[in-house]
This record gives sequence, C-alpha cells and structure tokens, in this order.
Amino acid sequence: MLNLSSWRRPPHQTLILTSSIVSFFRHLTQSPPLPDHIHDPPFSLTSKTSTTKDNSKKKTKKKKKQKENGESTKGRTFPLKSDLPFDFRYSYSETNLSVQPIGFREPPRFSPFGPGRLDRKWTGTSAPAEEVVDPAVLSEQREAVLGESLSDDEIAELVERYRHSDCSRQINLGKGGVTHNMLDDIHNHWKRAEAVRIKCLGVPTLDMENVCFHLEEKSGGKIIYRNLNSILLYRGRNYDPENRPVVPLMLWKPYAPIYPRLVKPVADGLTFEETKEMRNRGLNSPPLMKLTRNGVYVNVVERVREEFKSEEVVRLDCTHVGTSDCKRIGVKLKV
Repeated sequence: MLNLSSWRRPPHQTLILTSSIVSFFRHLTQSPPLPDHIHDPPFSLTSKTSTTKDNSKKKTKKKKKQKENGESTKGRTFPLKSDLPFDFRYSYSETNLSVQPIGFREPPRFSPFGPGRLDRKWTGTSAPAEEVVDPAVLSEQREAVLGESLSDDEIAELVERYRHSDCSRQINLGKGGVTHNMLDDIHNHWKRAEAVRIKCLGVPTLDMENVCFHLEEKSGGKIIYRNLNSILLYRGRNYDPENRPVVPLMLWKPYAPIYPRLVKPVADGLTFEETKEMRNRGLNSPPLMKLTRNGVYVNVVERVREEFKSEEVVRLDCTHVGTSDCKRIGVKLKV
C-alpha cells in the first residue's frame, strides 16, 4: 500500500496541469488580432453613397428641366410639329373613309404617338391636320423635289440595281398596307439610296393601284417600276435628306375601331329564303381558287369578275387564311 501511494501526484500539480491545458486550447481557438490595414476598405462607403445620391439628384434635375423645356434625349422638342398636309392614320391604304366606326375598343384620348408628343389631337382613328394646304402648292413642291423626269437609260440602271430580291434597300408591305411608320422607313432608305424596293404581300395586293397611289401621295416619291407585287419608289433628283419632312412615329399599334357588320343576315334586294338558298349553293360549289396566307392576290379580282359572267355565286377557298384577312378580302371584293 505504501508503494502504491508513492506513485500518486500531489493534488496541486494536477490543478496546474489542467489550467495549462485550458489555456492552451484557448490559445488555439482564439485567433490573433488582424492588422488595421486589412479592415480598411480601399475607398470609403460613405463617400460612394453620397456621390451616387448627388448623381441621382443631378439626373432628376436634368430630367425635370428637359420636361419643362420640352426637350428629349435625342435632341427633339416635344410636342413635335409636322408640316405634312394629310391626316395621320395607322394605315392609309387599308382604311375606308366613307365608313364611320360605331364604337372604339379603347378610349380615343389614348394617342398612339404618346402623351404630349404630337401637336395634333387623336380622334380614335386619325390625327387631323390643323391647316389646310392648297393642292396646287403641294403639286409644285413635289415637282420641285422630283426635278426633271428620268431618261429610259437612267430608269433601266435604277431598276437593274434595286429590283432583285437580294437588294438591301427593301421594305416589306404586309396586311397593314401603307402604314404611317413606313413613311419614316422610306425616308431613312432614301438617305443613302436613290430608290427603295417595296415588296407587297397579303390583302393589299388585291388593289395595287390603291397602294401605289398612297405611296406616291404620302411619301412624295415616284414609282418607276412595278411588276406584280414588287414596286420601286424613286426619291427625286432634288431630294435633300437634311430637309426631309418630320414624320412622328407611332409608339404602338392602335386598336381597330368597331365597324358595322360586313355580312348581313339578309342580302340587299333579296328575301331571307333567297339568301339562304344562294349561300347553300355557294358552299356546295367547287372553289374558284385557293388563297394562302400572306400570298399574292394580284389576279384574284380579274378572275372573280370573269367568273361572275357565267356564275351567280363564286366561292374562294380561304382555309389557310386568318379570320381577319378573310374579312379584309371580303371588303376589298365588295368594293
């Protein structure tokens, strides 16, 4: 017993050992303090926030001044004032001025040109011109821009340069017809080219004469070549891109107004039974021709007129044509 007790350590020594172990673990768990330069950022956060606030205040002040002075970011002044003598519409060739709408799908006060961007008032279908210009004065100005008429050699050179399908100076004309924003596209092409190629597809090709008339009247150019649905529009000898007319752009497409019903339950001059019998006869007859979506309908009117010489009812297959296009085709053929 005496020998075993001699091997034990005194209690004060064990306390010293435990305290040293605890201090050692504390030393491991606690990292040394980092130097001061590590905590300092390369720039002060307060100065950044203050500079951003100052910049935002300056930008808001500039915007307020621009709104007060009527200035835009592109250097234009609003509201824009255009000297074009005609009423602004979304489509010039696909609207019938003799038919008045019976309602609107959106309030007429919402102008597609944007609030306060045009000096004309939007009526729901158009923005009428405030001043009436003498047609004789307009024709003189147009002739002055066109200059002398082109010779046959000059026309042949322009046609050979711009009539091909791979021409970069091309504008596609769809079911909207001659739209308002298309006039701006034409003048943009005329900055670097004497003529622009216009490819027509869809419903407007039923009446190409109407399309050509509105292109010449609204743009001030002259058509020097036409083949089926392809048109070359010449700008004129004395055309100056720096003095081009101001064409305010429409920011969105306005909703179409509500017009009277196209197909009546009873046709004019016929009774209900006669109308029903004629419709059944047309539905059971073979179609004269099949129309495709965004096709070329240049020869449709002539073929329908020839068919009317021998038949009382003519049927056209519009299976692959949209409903809106079918209504437009019906209006064109009715007129």
